[in-house]
Amino acid sequence: MSTAQVSEGSESTAPASQVPTTPGAPRLSRRLIAVIPTAVLVLLVLLVASQRPSFLGATSLRTLLEGAAPLLLLALGQTFVILTGGIDLSQAVLASFGTVLLALWLPIGGPAGALAVLVALTLAGTLNGLVCAYAQIPSFVVTLGTMGLWAGVALTVSGSSTISITKGYDTIFWLRDLRVAGLPVSAVLAIGAVVLAAVLMKVLSRGRSLHAMGLAERAAQMSGTRTFRMRVLAFSLSGLCAGLAAMVLAASQFSGAPALADSLQLPSIAAVVVGGTLITGGIGGPLRTLVGALLVVVLRVGMSVAGVPPSYEQIVYGTVIVAAVALTLDRRRMDIVK
Repeated sequence: MSTAQVSEGSESTAPASQVPTTPGAPRLSRRLIAVIPTAVLVLLVLLVASQRPSFLGATSLRTLLEGAAPLLLLALGQTFVILTGGIDLSQAVLASFGTVLLALWLPIGGPAGALAVLVALTLAGTLNGLVCAYAQIPSFVVTLGTMGLWAGVALTVSGSSTISITKGYDTIFWLRDLRVAGLPVSAVLAIGAVVLAAVLMKVLSRGRSLHAMGLAERAAQMSGTRTFRMRVLAFSLSGLCAGLAAMVLAASQFSGAPALADSLQLPSIAAVVVGGTLITGGIGGPLRTLVGALLVVVLRVGMSVAGVPPSYEQIVYGTVIVAAVALTLDRRRMDIVK
């Protein structure tokens, strides 16, 4: 199979001889999977606006987009990994660790400190990919382990406390204060990253290879795709996105904390899945994740309007993930569901 046949939102699949075939069909067609999240998002926006008319005001939308930026960046990084058929459970914890590093390194190095954090988190993601690819350990196990590792390191380095950023803050705080065409620059950065990723994945063979791996990794190997390198690349990009999310969070809070981004782990996975990217990989991409992230954020606002306690949010996200996977899982590509 040529990797050029697979792209963002593509309906292409590997030849029948190369893809496992088992009885049963997906409950929803791929076309519906692509369209339904957008329709649900529009419906949810209308429902929230009917109960809170100010929701569609300029100020409210700016606040919504600003709050969605770190979630969207984490979900974008998660998309790369899920497209290959893996998952990164350590990403949000890594972002929290990144805020701690920013609080420690910005006063020392300013812009160089911020760049060093991005490099450090990208390397941490690379480490996940190397262990998964070359040690042949499932990504669930590897990232579950590194989730505990980075959480422990963040607690140790920070002294289990929040670190205020009082020096060198001008390096990243433009992410909170600057506006572009009236929009928060953090939201512009996140949306721009999604669009850039979508374009690159469309035109570059390596981007299409991520889809090919998720659809049929053995076939991708036979066609010449360096699947080990692509898996490492996916996790590296996940780490980079965690670093960008850390910068946005630290800028919004004027501080770094060892658990600042932890609560975004489940919503970021939910954003990818409800946006229409299959949890088994191969189908989906950044633009779908953008829709999914907006859906998750609007859902959060909707729950607030409905009077649902914030403590129930994780329950809702977990339920949404299970429901989305149940509806979109392509059982033809799985011999046995474990």
